[in-house]
Amino acid sequence: MKNEGLPIVEESFPFLLVSLGASLAFWIGGLWQGAIIGILLSLYIAYFFRNPERLPPVGSSVLASPADGKVCFVGQVTEPDFIRQPMLKVSIFMNLFDVHVNRVPIDGTIRDVRYHRGRFMAASEDRASDENERNALLIETNQGEKIVLVQVSGLIARRIVCYLGLGSFVLKGQRMGLIRFGSRCDLFLPLNSEILVKVGDRVLGGESIVAKLAEAKA
Repeated sequence: MKNEGLPIVEESFPFLLVSLGASLAFWIGGLWQGAIIGILLSLYIAYFFRNPERLPPVGSSVLASPADGKVCFVGQVTEPDFIRQPMLKVSIFMNLFDVHVNRVPIDGTIRDVRYHRGRFMAASEDRASDENERNALLIETNQGEKIVLVQVSGLIARRIVCYLGLGSFVLKGQRMGLIRFGSRCDLFLPLNSEILVKVGDRVLGGESIVAKLAEAKA
């Protein structure tokens, strides 16, 4: 699995090389202020792209948060990409200091993937879910339930990275991609799901429980 065991994700390497190279050039040139700024920038890049280990919650019907951040929306909406019917939606906003590695919320199989070009408005706004650039994944759980996970770009974010492809079998807590520099994740669930977070809650990707699917009837 990509980036497993690395303290920072490999997508950070080009940024780190540029900032460290600039710091070295400033240092050699005797421009100490520039070198210090470059070093501080390098430290922030490493911090932003940090890749902590997480222990996913146990239970086939329990959904882990797909991202670190603050819950900014909980409610019923019409899912626009795959189901196109009313579903429960949980949105998580990632600021510039949150871990930006996104994680799979539940075991299952990727049944569809759709990428949409769009705007880059502030990801904390609810309309960003519909108007911003985004990448939507349809996940079918091992129990046959369908949920939708959407990576949404933000005001500063200009690159959505997704490691998963059509037909991929995925595990809860697995690293599935990231969004660079401020963004959000939207999770769409069946109406009979139990939402276990509220607006304003802070969650950890791959670890915090955000919802529970209804138990399958025998």
